[in-house]
Amino acid sequence: MIALSIPPLFLLGYISFNITKQTLVRNHIQTNVDRLKTTSDVTDLLFKNLINVNRLILANDELRQELHESSNSDRPGNSVIDIVTANRLQNVVVTNLIDTVNIDSICLFDNKFHSVCYGRMGSAGVYGSEETRNLIELTDWYRQSKEAKGKEVFFSYNVLEETSQGNSFSSVKLLKDPDRISSEPLGLLVVNIKKSLFETVIHESDDNQFMVLDSLGAGRNIVYDTRSLEEGKVVGENHQAMFSNLKDSGYIVSRYRNLTTGWTLIHLAKASTLLKDSTWIGTATALIASFMALLALLLSFLMSGTITRPLLQLKKMMVDWANGVRSLEGTFDSDEIGVIGETFKRVAWENKQLNERLTQSKLKTREAELRALQAQIKPHFLYNTLDSIYWMAELNHNKEIAQMSISLSESFKLSLNKGKEMIPVFKELKHIEHYMNIQNIRYNNRFQYIEDVEPSLMSIEILKLLLQPLIENAIYHGLEPKLGEGTVRLIGRIEGGFVIFSIEDDGVGMDDLTVTEEGYGLKNVRERLDLYYGTDSIFSILSNVGVGTTIEIRFRHNHGSEG
Repeated sequence: MIALSIPPLFLLGYISFNITKQTLVRNHIQTNVDRLKTTSDVTDLLFKNLINVNRLILANDELRQELHESSNSDRPGNSVIDIVTANRLQNVVVTNLIDTVNIDSICLFDNKFHSVCYGRMGSAGVYGSEETRNLIELTDWYRQSKEAKGKEVFFSYNVLEETSQGNSFSSVKLLKDPDRISSEPLGLLVVNIKKSLFETVIHESDDNQFMVLDSLGAGRNIVYDTRSLEEGKVVGENHQAMFSNLKDSGYIVSRYRNLTTGWTLIHLAKASTLLKDSTWIGTATALIASFMALLALLLSFLMSGTITRPLLQLKKMMVDWANGVRSLEGTFDSDEIGVIGETFKRVAWENKQLNERLTQSKLKTREAELRALQAQIKPHFLYNTLDSIYWMAELNHNKEIAQMSISLSESFKLSLNKGKEMIPVFKELKHIEHYMNIQNIRYNNRFQYIEDVEPSLMSIEILKLLLQPLIENAIYHGLEPKLGEGTVRLIGRIEGGFVIFSIEDDGVGMDDLTVTEEGYGLKNVRERLDLYYGTDSIFSILSNVGVGTTIEIRFRHNHGSEG
């Protein structure tokens, strides 16, 4: 029961857990991608507001003119554009920008990298001195801005500070005079934007974090990251390695690419928090499976007990019976085993009764044997008496009395046959000869006896007194009532595995064969034939009044030899 029920339940729980997990993760990622898209759209609005500074500066004729003049004039020992340009820049920003909260600073450079800044106390950072301003031309961010040919380029760090650990990032644009597109650029505009801008468009929590990665791959690629250093904040990884590390750290990563900057907005969620419900499915499945396993064990114990207890009771009963205990106690329920138990008790009781009967039968048989031994004393006395009569008849030259005495003596010996039930055919025939001698002496040789028995039958053993009573019946009921002489014929043969004996007489015959049932001799022969040789033995009588009677018996010859 456990093998069939518990593994499928665990398998079902495992499949359910994985399906639920995958569904939750897929839905979570899709939901957060949609949120990131919304965040990206809001961020684009803020970026576009800042990008408008570029257009405002290029649209201001005075600023363009001052940039031309600053580029064409020689300012030895001075890296800053004059104060008039600074004031004009500040006036453009304050007048036209609605939201300046997210702007850290705005720096305007001419062709010779003289600068004027808004929000930085007139400083252009590491490039604000006469010695360092010409280094701008050697920087990677300037090269990328120049390759952009007037399009805004966003960097994940503040280009004027050359560090990614600051609180701002930069948008750099190469300024070209719209009236003279083919001429040299007017200068360079650097807008430094506070990273806190992202805080206004995202809503992170303890279980959800937010990151912004630039599109540069390796290097200073993290623009914004709400994770703490304890949570594994890493700087300098390429994107693929970073995503792999984030997943290994137990985060579910959702991504969306911002079209304005080309940056990737990333939402991070702890998988353990998101999947706690699906984890509960696995836990619940394990608990249910464990409960079912215990329940299955209990039920199997109880159910098997209802089967094994009666079986053990039945086994004990059989062992006791085999050890000689005949008085079997105990009751069974009315089920299949109960039926077997009660049947065994009944069979044991019947066996006990049969044993008692057999014991009584053996005692009676023993008693009969003792009586038979006692009875054998009388035949010996009879033999001795007949032997005396025989010798007295011989001395008196009375041949008939002597012959009758010896025939009677031999007939008694053959009838007893030393207590054996089986007798060879030739001895049974001798018995018949002695009997016929006695009858012919009595009836003055009225009866003729003809014997026609196959030699192969002579050694076969048959029941004693099987043929002699039939000859006796032919004499007394067939030939004796007949006037004159009579003949009785005994025929013996083997056909198809059967021994067949026929006794024929030419006596008076019978018109009613039922009288044969009344005679003791024929009835005794019929019953003994059936009992010993079985139902396939045959005893038949055919009689015609005034013609004679024929009695035939047949039985399988090997039965007699086996007996």
